[in-house]
Amino acid sequence: MAKLTIAQLDLAQRRVFIRADLNAPLDHGGVTDDTRLRAVVPTIQYALKAGAAVVLASHLGRPQGKVAPQFSLHPIATRLEALLGQKVELAPDCVGPATLERARALRPGEILLLENLRFHPEEEANDDGFARALAELADCYVNDAFAAAHRAHASIAAITKHLQPAAAGLLLQQELAALGRILEAPERPLVAILGGAKVSDKLALVEHLLARIEALLIGGGMAFTFLRAMGHAVGRSLVETGQVETARRTLEAARRQGVALVLPVDAVVADGLDSASGRTVGVRAIPEGQMGLDIGPRTVERFAGALKTARTVVWNGPMGVFEKPPFAAGTIAFLEGRKLPGVEALTDGG
Repeated sequence: MAKLTIAQLDLAQRRVFIRADLNAPLDHGGVTDDTRLRAVVPTIQYALKAGAAVVLASHLGRPQGKVAPQFSLHPIATRLEALLGQKVELAPDCVGPATLERARALRPGEILLLENLRFHPEEEANDDGFARALAELADCYVNDAFAAAHRAHASIAAITKHLQPAAAGLLLQQELAALGRILEAPERPLVAILGGAKVSDKLALVEHLLARIEALLIGGGMAFTFLRAMGHAVGRSLVETGQVETARRTLEAARRQGVALVLPVDAVVADGLDSASGRTVGVRAIPEGQMGLDIGPRTVERFAGALKTARTVVWNGPMGVFEKPPFAAGTIAFLEGRKLPGVEALTDGG
């Protein structure tokens, strides 16, 4: 289905609210990987050249609906200034009188970056009042947050009821076109790789994919809910207890439809996210007091084997807590393609 895009909007002398995904990894107050920031630069530049002022919004990390200085977008603003070659002002908040005043004072060609949307619990609750407050900051809406576009959050879903026209940014347009080509007429076999933290975030995607793919590889934190559904003890690994039965039904649905559903056979475990290192164990041997934070080398090889005959691969989400170096190897193996013979490209939907 054709989507309204930023190229179809009249942006001259208007304030455009651009919802981006600037959720970049940070270390010691700086951005360590600016891939997601670079991805949204063309949309920002397009809006500025079209005569708009830009109100830029994003989440960062999981501050649990509270103000947390370590999740401030200040480092993001600094890095964006370098990428864009111009001033990026950081608002004190994403809503409120001071932010509204700054947004209304914007002139064409200027950029105001809102502070972390997730400092407010209303963002993830898709709260209508919060969405209305965000909508007051601009005259039109552009979603360029491909990696977060599936979420029913206020800055993605509810805001579009109050801020029109609402259009896709250049990145979102590009990714939707690529997904359309892949899902409508893919070269087969078609294999999907899903990672990330939560099964609940991917349920609709899993259900949609099962009827279209030959194999489904599941890594990341969500894998442990599936492993629990199979009866494995997974220590302190992330498990959505309310989704265990759903995972069990998904396993059965894949079996009925002849889809190979491949899960990890080993994991890199540690005491917690801030551990300086981890060790690899089989998924049946995860210690009670530890948690799985990355897929292990045997799983990388197993996934590579499942991909050897693939002609099309769709990838959504990391294989572990890739922001932390001790738990990044599984994801990096996929990004670099060194362990994936026969596969030319992977698409990471974030």
